[in-house]
Amino acid sequence: MQESSQAILDLKEKIFNVSAEGFDALALEVFRWQALENSVYSQYLSHLKIKSDEINSIYQIPFMPIEVFKTHAVFSGIPSYQLSFESSGTTGAIPSKHFIKDVSWYHESLERTFKTHFGAPDDFVFMALLPSYLERGKSSLVYMVDRLMELNGQVQKHFYLNNFEELMQQIRHTQATSPKKIFLIGVTYALLDLADIFKENLSDIIVMETGGMKGRKKEMTREEVHAHLKESWQTFPIYSEYGMTELLSQAYTKADGKFYPPPYMKILIRDIYDPFSYMPPTQTGAINVIDLANYHSCAFIATQDAGRLYPNGSFDVLGRMDNSEVRGCNLLYI
Repeated sequence: MQESSQAILDLKEKIFNVSAEGFDALALEVFRWQALENSVYSQYLSHLKIKSDEINSIYQIPFMPIEVFKTHAVFSGIPSYQLSFESSGTTGAIPSKHFIKDVSWYHESLERTFKTHFGAPDDFVFMALLPSYLERGKSSLVYMVDRLMELNGQVQKHFYLNNFEELMQQIRHTQATSPKKIFLIGVTYALLDLADIFKENLSDIIVMETGGMKGRKKEMTREEVHAHLKESWQTFPIYSEYGMTELLSQAYTKADGKFYPPPYMKILIRDIYDPFSYMPPTQTGAINVIDLANYHSCAFIATQDAGRLYPNGSFDVLGRMDNSEVRGCNLLYI
């Protein structure tokens, strides 16, 4: 692939309109380009003694450990960027950095996926309870919510740290005065704190938790979190988002509680004992992500998350891998 403006536009159109039948071939096309044009990924492949022209299946593609985003600037093609996202993390930990060469790719991915799952952003009033994320300047989650607010022309941007009373007052005011549905997006531990303080009927709003306990509360399964929120607010279902600094695409849950990726994103479940082997459907392993929207960085990411895949392409996220910093694939770390 040549990196001319028209070629990139054509490829962008191709990626965001990819069919299920055409996904694997397009993923291999992107892989071969990134194997040549991404110096960090190329070095990783070289370390593994992988020749890109010998890869004929997505199951043969080596997935780059997500930790590489902590130590390297990951670019495919000419290094340049319009903005960067930076991960949260424990104090003293090295954050991941994702340099976004063309922010329109992120916008395209977000808008397509959100509309598919929830409808037009203009149908909602967005409110965001994102302590810790708001305190950082380069959070992809804050950028995502801000973009959704921009798309619906929201003049007042409802971001909240720990001012729970103000948030609940705004929810009640909006319920009474706006024909639009409230969409509350919150980091998990903050939503749980809010639910402990305010127990009332919020059955007419959409609630989406984005994960994140960060040692703030006792660890709970997603099912336990959702049950607690449902009990406090009488709203069903509670939605979840699977997204991260290193990816430009997101997956959202549906009423069945499973995550559904967009057509240009695919999940594979690797064997935790052999990072180059894959688990059959419904079996637990570690999550690998193909995100074709990551065309300008790396589309093939081995995460630290445990999960299971279902035959229809939906998946569960079961938490973080134990000892993730030293698991199998990192023995081949560049």
